[in-house]
Amino acid sequence: MSLEDVENIKKRILNFKKTLIELSEPSTLNGGTAEHTVREMSAEVVDSNPYSRLMALQRMGIVKNYEDIRKYTVVVVGVGGVGSVTAEMLTRCGIGKLILFDYDKVELANMNRLFYQPAQAGLSKVTAASMTLSRINPDVKIQTYNTNITLTTQFEEFLSVLKTGGINGDRVDLVLSCVDNYEARMAINTACNELGLNWFESGVSENAVCGHIQYIVPGESACFACAPPLVVASDIDEKTLKKDGVCAASLPTTMGVVAGLLVQNALKKLLGFGKITWYLGYNALSDFFPTMMIKPNPNCNDNFCIKQQEEFKNKVKEDPDSTIQDLPEEQVIHEDNTWGISLVEEETTSNTSVVDFGITPIKDNTNKNNSITESNEEYLSLNEGLEFAYQSADQTAPHEESLVKETELSVDELRAQMASL
Repeated sequence: MSLEDVENIKKRILNFKKTLIELSEPSTLNGGTAEHTVREMSAEVVDSNPYSRLMALQRMGIVKNYEDIRKYTVVVVGVGGVGSVTAEMLTRCGIGKLILFDYDKVELANMNRLFYQPAQAGLSKVTAASMTLSRINPDVKIQTYNTNITLTTQFEEFLSVLKTGGINGDRVDLVLSCVDNYEARMAINTACNELGLNWFESGVSENAVCGHIQYIVPGESACFACAPPLVVASDIDEKTLKKDGVCAASLPTTMGVVAGLLVQNALKKLLGFGKITWYLGYNALSDFFPTMMIKPNPNCNDNFCIKQQEEFKNKVKEDPDSTIQDLPEEQVIHEDNTWGISLVEEETTSNTSVVDFGITPIKDNTNKNNSITESNEEYLSLNEGLEFAYQSADQTAPHEESLVKETELSVDELRAQMASL
């Protein structure tokens, strides 16, 4: 290594230190100190209010009380391509407390993704994320752990945080898995099964054009061990699939889509609006979004999962209405608002739940559809602009020559006639 290389390294270290100091210090304006108190979530529509557009969801009837979001604590495990964007979205939405887990560092190779900046290269991901997110929304309480949860000692710390990391010292409200390997997913799965804690799993394929999210309720839906990936089920070590000099593809677009779907469903779970999707896939090549619900495996090798399944069965027996159901679609009532938005119901001609396509029997001698001949009997009349593609057999008299006539010819003679045609 030459002296010039050493000097360049020293300059780079100095720049990192300056950036770290700059990002660590509270932002000041005109020599004043930064505001550390949590701002009120006001619905006032002014340019200086960062929550006005979020509170509009409440005014428009989408959520009952948006301020409830400050009561919740969300854990994001893995602050990479999906996790970093997920954390930023939750921060901008004003989540009460955000806990980040990761043990990796920011690299220049990560710059094709969203969120991180070149000046943050070399910093731990949780440190870089915490600094950026605190500047975006200082009202959100951010807690970071630069740990590898797959290690036994650090898994215990992870489990303890899930139990007591909530805003009031109780357990957290939701866990979002944004990791990129099976081992870490299984660690999250084990912890959430043990605590009976609901969580979302997410991922992006190595070719960067597919992704998915999955909502897991221990005992009610399949845990991650109930239906392991094919590679794992085939007893193949995923570490052997990685080759030196070969990396997975990465698109910020796909990761942004998956992160958006993940946070959207997390908000629906926390704030109680809309319908939560159990499993939602994404294929960017065809814009295909498959959905499904995976039931738990009664032969799952996770003992905590089996225990949760038994508890869920007993709960259903005692209280059949205790199962998680789709949230009812409440009628949206728009109050008086600045934009003059209102909701009116469409007029219906039938009180039945069966879809009425407008085909009703009427008695009329005037035929409005050319495909139906005039008749003194009742016939079906279509709405204006529609007509039958074929004439009805009972309303159309067959032509005389089209009738099948009797014959005394044998089958062999008929076959001979057909052969001569």
